[in-house]
Amino acid sequence: MTVQDIRAFNRFYTNVIGALDYSRQLYAPYTLTESRVLYELAHSPRTDAADLRGELSLDAGYLSRILNKFERAGLIERTASRKDPRRVRVTLTPRGRETAALLAERADESVGALLATVPAAERPRLSEAMHTVRTLLSDGRPPPREDVLLREPRPGDLGWMVARNAALYAAEYGFNADYEGLVARIVADFAEDHDPHLERVWIAELDGRPVGCVMCVRDEAPATARLRLLLVEPDARGLGIGDRLVSAVVDFARGVGYRDLVLWTNDVLTSARRLYQRHGFVLTAEKPHRSFGQDLNGQDWHLDLTEPTGEGG
Repeated sequence: MTVQDIRAFNRFYTNVIGALDYSRQLYAPYTLTESRVLYELAHSPRTDAADLRGELSLDAGYLSRILNKFERAGLIERTASRKDPRRVRVTLTPRGRETAALLAERADESVGALLATVPAAERPRLSEAMHTVRTLLSDGRPPPREDVLLREPRPGDLGWMVARNAALYAAEYGFNADYEGLVARIVADFAEDHDPHLERVWIAELDGRPVGCVMCVRDEAPATARLRLLLVEPDARGLGIGDRLVSAVVDFARGVGYRDLVLWTNDVLTSARRLYQRHGFVLTAEKPHRSFGQDLNGQDWHLDLTEPTGEGG
């Protein structure tokens, strides 16, 4: 391979991306950069203006003009950060979230149209080739955390949640098929009957594949939500995905008016328990039990959503 080979590929890829970004005025009335800012605000757990500048490599004045435009359009609100009053926290309004979702939908449609030109049998080869290019040119570095996308589930993702929970818990903790049955019932209940305003699933995606998930559902207790089925694939750990998933649940639950957030886990899940503690969850009860083919110690954890915990848990 020569320098010219790479430059030729860059020209080709730039033309493809240009077509995706601007064909049919995909991002009108917003530029590509403005759309990237909306995307980060919709998906990143860090929404201080300084964080946005760093993640998107934007000039401070340029970002300020974009945020001024968004504020005039009613897309964002700016407030002092609870952690540091000198920093400005930027959050999407309901209108802003609708706009970001619309742009994401248009982008998905555009990429889907491009992917439709690739025969189904060739798509795994395309995905592997893209992964290979990224891996070889990254010099062994892990992917940037901001490349992890938190999104709503697509067709097949709920089945993936069942399969991966069953496989990982069997491999890492020796759980038997009883656990797969439990997860399947939880997912089926959500798929068949849930309130999208009060219940939600997040899928963490990296390089076009799901690498994590979590669920927020209504609990039997009044004004209480339950966090369920937190999972991060082994090869995607260390990128802060678990922290982002828990933050997403906490922020969502607090935003829609729940007063309490609860979860049940087992003490063998040490990494998950430390994560819950960092987000302010408090252990409220423990009980030994025999489940999933193992002797376990079940734990109930609780988070008071009426108490501020600071951005990002």
